[in-house]
Amino acid sequence: MATELSNPPQPDNTPQKKNFFTRFLDFVEWLGNLLPHPVTLFALFAFGVILASGLADWLGWNAIDPRPEGSPGRAPGGIIEPVSLLNGEGLRRVVSNLVTNFTSFAPLGVVLVALLGVGVAERSGLITACIRGLVLKAASFKPLPAGKGFGAFLMKPINFVINPKNLVTIAICFAAVISNTASEMGYVVLVPLAAVIFHSMGRHPLAGLACAFACVSGGYSANLLIGTIDPLLAGLTQEAANLIDPEYTVHAAVNYYFMFISTFLITIVGTFVTLYIVEPKLGKYNVKEASEDLSDQSMMNPLTPLEIKGLKITGLVVLGIIALLALTIVPENGVLRNPETGDILNSPFFRGIVTFIFIFFLIPGFVYGKITGSMKGEKGVIDGMANAMSTLGLYIVIVFFAAQFVAFFGWSNLGQIFAVKGAEFLNNIGFTGPEVFIGFIAVSAMVNLMLGSASAQWAVTAPIFVPMLMYVGYSPEVIQAAYRIGDSVTNIITPMMSYFGLILAFAAKYKKDIGIGTIISMMLPYSILFYLGWMLLFYLWVFVLEMPVGPGSPTYYTVG
Repeated sequence: MATELSNPPQPDNTPQKKNFFTRFLDFVEWLGNLLPHPVTLFALFAFGVILASGLADWLGWNAIDPRPEGSPGRAPGGIIEPVSLLNGEGLRRVVSNLVTNFTSFAPLGVVLVALLGVGVAERSGLITACIRGLVLKAASFKPLPAGKGFGAFLMKPINFVINPKNLVTIAICFAAVISNTASEMGYVVLVPLAAVIFHSMGRHPLAGLACAFACVSGGYSANLLIGTIDPLLAGLTQEAANLIDPEYTVHAAVNYYFMFISTFLITIVGTFVTLYIVEPKLGKYNVKEASEDLSDQSMMNPLTPLEIKGLKITGLVVLGIIALLALTIVPENGVLRNPETGDILNSPFFRGIVTFIFIFFLIPGFVYGKITGSMKGEKGVIDGMANAMSTLGLYIVIVFFAAQFVAFFGWSNLGQIFAVKGAEFLNNIGFTGPEVFIGFIAVSAMVNLMLGSASAQWAVTAPIFVPMLMYVGYSPEVIQAAYRIGDSVTNIITPMMSYFGLILAFAAKYKKDIGIGTIISMMLPYSILFYLGWMLLFYLWVFVLEMPVGPGSPTYYTVG
């Protein structure tokens, strides 16, 4: 088995004629790579916001705040006005908050804390052993006898799935969708692991990275589980619906059925794009493009008896940790439940999910290292943490400037004005049939390019879209489901997304001169096909099959 994996089948390098879509992606990559380095780009964006805020203030540009009077965060007088950062007060604000903008940037702390634990697991060899076990297991699957006639017809899709290459891709896509319940785990852990898995199988590591990133972030509103974002969005939807019907209530699971079925759509589409578009376009990986030595072939060696013993004992430790955590959230009086409501979703457990990521890698990593002898004492733990931090130099530099841009953009109110103006434009189109959701989802996707936060975007746009579409005759639950499609599909192609810098840092390990254009051209096929596939599923599910988007969720609403 080790010999087979050490010499994986090599792709055919015969030059092939590129089709129109491949040429288009090449053009996107070329165009995107004309952009400056992300650090320079975010610095220019931050400076541009300062100039734009001053210009918008001078021109008197504003928008009517759609939120009802008395709502938290509603603009004074109901008018959203730009805040100039070009005057004395604005410049003082910029200078005095430069450090706190950086230190309070949420993704920075999440990444640093999570990677402290991941670094220990990586240093001990636990992550490598798990990946080797996965790859070796997947590679051990063999096609089943096809038979003849109808039997051959039935066995064809089964053999497609259990093909090692396809099976690993499907597993990564599915795991990535599920991981977005705790999105930090998906970005920080699964995305880099997917790249390592692909590389260990002789495939292009950037294809694995793209595959996982697409399904973690682009599939953000698909899942088999209810996540922390669900009650938050439901609350905003209810507030907007109450503008028309003060008694209307929206619970956290109103989109669960649609989220559930969407999980399999995203898994299938993500697998298809990876196997038939992204991976062929990337071609054979040239290890000389890497920014560090990737020539170690130990990933291909079978697990030793000591490593297997270490994995078994570590597995028992993990089960023990899960059992202890269960005692904190399963009982009605669990200490990590919401102390006021007893709720699990809106609880310290979910708000502190990064803490458990840290624990789940730190303790098992240390146990595995002690058993296998790869980690001796506290020095090994400290070295693992330090090594993990040393790989984040580029990411920290990017985050500094990205944090300034995000803060300046929020202070200026330009994002809110853009969102309201875009929503008003769609409102003025005057669609009344189901086709209204085409424009609605498209605008949500475009606004998401500028406002990366789902809650921030929905807080501003829901008071316009929800009442407008309720008057047309659609329920708030369906409106929210449609919004979540647009909010998800463009996450993977905007540098404004909080974790884009981290993805770029991971990719730079395998392609030292990688640029924003390369990332966007890799992710664009996912974004396009997620958008088209999800739109088709939405219309099929809601208007053809007439299925509810969630429990107790009507499709239509009658005013009065």
